[in-house]
Amino acid sequence: MPVIKEIIHCKSCTLFPQNPSKTLNLLYLPPPSTRERPPGCKTVFVGGLPENATEEIIREVFDQCGEINAIRKSKKNFCHIRFSEEFMVDKAIYLSGYRMRIGSSTDKKDSGKIHVDFAQARDDLYEWECKQRLLAREERHRRKIHEDRLRPPSPPPIVHYSEHEAGLLADRLKDDHKFNEATAVLFTWIDRGEVNRRNANHFYSMIQSANSHVRRLMSEKAQHEEELERAKEAFKNALLAILTQFEQITAVFTAATRQKAWDHFSKAQRKNIDIWRKQCEELRNAHSEEIMGIRREEEMEMSEDESDESPCKKMRTEENGVCDQTQASLKEENDSLRWQLDAYRNEVELLRKEQSRTSRPDEDHSHPLSPEAQIQLLQQSMHTMQQQLLSLQEKLTNKEAELEHAREEHRYLEGEVLSLRDKLLSSNGEAVEAINGELHEKGMNGCAPSLYHSRDRRSELIMRGGVASEKEALLLGIISTFLHVHPFGANLEYLWSYIQRLDSKVSAGELERLMVRLPSMFRQELSGVGATLEKRWKFCGFDSLGSA
Repeated sequence: MPVIKEIIHCKSCTLFPQNPSKTLNLLYLPPPSTRERPPGCKTVFVGGLPENATEEIIREVFDQCGEINAIRKSKKNFCHIRFSEEFMVDKAIYLSGYRMRIGSSTDKKDSGKIHVDFAQARDDLYEWECKQRLLAREERHRRKIHEDRLRPPSPPPIVHYSEHEAGLLADRLKDDHKFNEATAVLFTWIDRGEVNRRNANHFYSMIQSANSHVRRLMSEKAQHEEELERAKEAFKNALLAILTQFEQITAVFTAATRQKAWDHFSKAQRKNIDIWRKQCEELRNAHSEEIMGIRREEEMEMSEDESDESPCKKMRTEENGVCDQTQASLKEENDSLRWQLDAYRNEVELLRKEQSRTSRPDEDHSHPLSPEAQIQLLQQSMHTMQQQLLSLQEKLTNKEAELEHAREEHRYLEGEVLSLRDKLLSSNGEAVEAINGELHEKGMNGCAPSLYHSRDRRSELIMRGGVASEKEALLLGIISTFLHVHPFGANLEYLWSYIQRLDSKVSAGELERLMVRLPSMFRQELSGVGATLEKRWKFCGFDSLGSA
């Protein structure tokens, strides 16, 4: 709807709006065109003024729009009016289209249809640009203040080196609270190149003071780690207490759902109890999973620590042959199959227990299953479980057969290795005896020194399985005594851990090589079944002595 304008009465003139009949005919015509509003416009162009209109009459008409700064009237029927504010221009534009009549005269020179439009003036543009520059300066100032507030503070200035400042710095380095600032100053002095032969000792003492804080820092770190462990333990204990209370609440709900108590509750009470029980079970399962995650993390940390502390075990496992690797893989597969078998057995037992329970009527469900359908469903699930159980048993028997076959191959290869070793020792012994005879003859003739003869005899003793040094003789006596008091044998790790208490420099590889070199005194056997299979060493010196 177009805006209906009213007649405006002034002292010297009257403003009449357009004729209403003509306004109805011009409803759908576009509004009178105006030029684009210049930025910061405060000046308007007024055209169509009566010929007899004076500056006082124009000021009287447009004073109601706002404060007027200047009026520039032309000799023709138009003028320019400059207001003090921009919003006053919109009020002046509203008067466009009015017919202005001076007094009550009907003369053509005393009436005219005024047209008001925007005007572009240099003063308005200059003021607008000044205002924009002022706003930009304020914005830059605000941004600079914000950046200065966010910028980190500059470090304090570093004093120049002098003997007096160096003495003060040495005192500050010994103080725990001023240590950070003192190390920064010391670093800056060294980086500047203040160190020379004259003050090198002084700088060395300051560096030594800085190094003395390492022990303090390590103790603080250990203290914080202990606090962290205590916090973890307290958190774990709190979780266990919460889980225990959840278990008690679940036990209460389980007791309430039994038939002797369940029948006395109403339908709404049963529904609420069932909802509470499900919520409690979900929360309990979530807490139990969290506790299991904490335990798994602790086990992983312990396994990492054990792997870091036992490099000798890694070396021994790397020295094992292909047969040991195949046996280890078969053991792992055997254990995994056994665990799966146990899990399926537990599930079958749970299904049997659920089947043996009396079916409780569930009044909350609109379509409950009949007891026959539940039994049939349980029988089908038990049938599938039994099939899976049979397949796992077949896999387990196959893996055990493969494991037994690998053991037989391992025993056969060990026998072959021992026989080849005996042949090699016998052939080397014959060759060494022949060479010793020749050398002895040459020595009798004065052609060979006695040094080569003693060295060859020593190598002959070593090849034949003798003792090469006093240390080996001592180890041989300790091993023989230890294995003699263990008639069923002992593994290499147990023997090595015992000897480590006596001599920490002895390695497990030396013990194994010494016992392998003396097959007439020590014998290696396999004991155990399945996952408990291990190698044990036994003392057989008395058996070989009796047979000899």
